Amino acid sequence: MTQAIDLIIAPRGHDIGNLVVRRLLPYMKRRHVGPFVFLDHFGPVDMPPGPGMNVRPHPHIGLATITYLFDGEILHRDSLGFVQPIRPGDVNWMVAGKGIVHSERVRPEVQATGQTMHGVQAWLALPQHLAEIDPAFRHHPGNSLPEWQQNGARLRLVAGKAYGRIAPEEWFAPMFYVDADLPAGASLDMTDEYAERAICVASGAIDIEGTRIESGTLAVLHEGAKVSLRAETDARIMLLGGAPLDGDRLMWWNFVASDKARMEQAKADWRDGRFGKVPGEVDFIPLPEN
Repeated sequence: MTQAIDLIIAPRGHDIGNLVVRRLLPYMKRRHVGPFVFLDHFGPVDMPPGPGMNVRPHPHIGLATITYLFDGEILHRDSLGFVQPIRPGDVNWMVAGKGIVHSERVRPEVQATGQTMHGVQAWLALPQHLAEIDPAFRHHPGNSLPEWQQNGARLRLVAGKAYGRIAPEEWFAPMFYVDADLPAGASLDMTDEYAERAICVASGAIDIEGTRIESGTLAVLHEGAKVSLRAETDARIMLLGGAPLDGDRLMWWNFVASDKARMEQAKADWRDGRFGKVPGEVDFIPLPEN
């Protein structure tokens, strides 16, 4: 690797319900970056008229999810009763805490026409002392997020703090999550105020110290490195990271926990129907057998 790059993670494909995603975190050699314990990149993919994205109700504990779209629309429903379409540039922020259930589908109007889907979903592990907080859901439209121009690049702060700006969602520990849209030839200095940082290339290609980072790839940076990147083509990237986690986490299916007993309890709760129900939904994803 270079003085800037610690690890380059290539994606692994997973089908989540009529949509194949490219998983970047967790990875065998890197389980998390700051609070980010899970990162999926999907699309761009043209989805014809029909069911579209179709993720049945499923549970989460111990984490928060951020869904962020470059193109397309997803309809979120959860056991708190929220029904919220998310569109490009918006943020759906769901805190699972002690337990929440949600589905991810598309509205009938979108099913009728089809759509192009492209986006990123991230999970952030809650600090251990907040892992059992009450679940919550908040929606932030794109025009509520800090947005600015820098060396020809357009940046939007999705969550946390970076580049002297603060997003509506600051999170429970130091972190940042930035959408950067760079025309070919534009350069950008990576924020260096956090110990753990990474760059997810959603489209196009960038250069870091002579290393080309292609679309769909995650570049994990060395702690303390001064990093400047350049767009080799028009590129869309997500900058992410934060302070190190306050201890290791276990991850199984859709659950994040700090100890095995809590994980086993979550499994039993879902198997035995003790999680909440999503209003308007009748089916669900059964507990995996292993």
